[in-house]
Amino acid sequence: MASSSAATSRAVEVLAGKLKRRQVVGSREAALETLLVLRQVVSRARFSNIEQLVGLIRDVGKKLAEAQPKEHTIGNIVRKVLHNIREEYNTATRGAASAPSRNVYSISMFVLQGQPRKHEIAPKSEATISLKENDTEDPDSFAKGIKPVLMEAIQDVLDEIETVYDNVSKTAKDHIHSDEIILTIGHSKTVEAFLKSAAHSRNYSVIVAETGPSYSGQDMATSLSSAGISTFLVPDSSIYAIMSRVNKVIIGAHAVLANGGMFAITGSLLAATAARAHSTPVVVCAGQFKLTPLWNLYHEYGALDFGDPSSVLGFEEGSLVNKVDVINPYYDYVGPELVDVYITNDGDHPPTSVYRQVDILIYWTFF
Repeated sequence: MASSSAATSRAVEVLAGKLKRRQVVGSREAALETLLVLRQVVSRARFSNIEQLVGLIRDVGKKLAEAQPKEHTIGNIVRKVLHNIREEYNTATRGAASAPSRNVYSISMFVLQGQPRKHEIAPKSEATISLKENDTEDPDSFAKGIKPVLMEAIQDVLDEIETVYDNVSKTAKDHIHSDEIILTIGHSKTVEAFLKSAAHSRNYSVIVAETGPSYSGQDMATSLSSAGISTFLVPDSSIYAIMSRVNKVIIGAHAVLANGGMFAITGSLLAATAARAHSTPVVVCAGQFKLTPLWNLYHEYGALDFGDPSSVLGFEEGSLVNKVDVINPYYDYVGPELVDVYITNDGDHPPTSVYRQVDILIYWTFF
């Protein structure tokens, strides 16, 4: 068991190191890596009651979140896992006590009561179905009995993240119409999937801003063009000039905050502000795992997460480098007043109702 615990600790340390060194970058990548580590932690953990496991997951979550505070999905995933674990545990220990006789079984009931029989099962008392938290003959009996249920709860979160592109794109044809001109910025894989899905039934054009200094928009333009979508690549400086011809702005998000604002790739604030000046709708595509209870408390415009300034102004510029302060933010902060709608894997939501979605997802508690 000692070796198993050591292996789990190493997995947590390895991921924390990758996050600190920015070897894991991006909301979805950070969420998936966090979830895989949490699954390993739960599968190898020894605990005699649910609170011990919750405490262990909290400690792991805090360590990973502190390793890279700018990847907000780390905390989101930990909260979601804890919420699902609580729900499955409550269902396993108390669900059958108040449930009527029925033939339908949840995974929790299957684990607790075994293979369902063909005839109806009468409801059992709460004492009968309670998991044993203290068994002197087998100290791990509680963990062994509940782990299959908990692993199923984690798998639900993993399935949600792995299918987020497809689920967000389901309503693409309802938001994009034929002959429209769409503006996007950078290379959001969620937006890429959204635009490609709409192209199956709509004939439209996309203008992609290249997004300096990363120029990730070039990859986006190449991908969309390869899919048969009429695509134009423009420099960021052209965004305002062409906005009068744009029907809709569709961008991705790094994190969606509780006030309805968001952190998005650098240049998103420019695009959203230009869109507002021309009364052009701004649509944001993002999975629900990006919704966070945090607010932008630190900076009016950015996330205080900066990249290497040499990619903006090289050191070879000589005396000019010593006369200016170069700032290269990873993200812009886009306020809720600049966004018209968020399209998630659980439907469309205006910025004013984001806090309700956060509350529904129980992101306010457990972490």
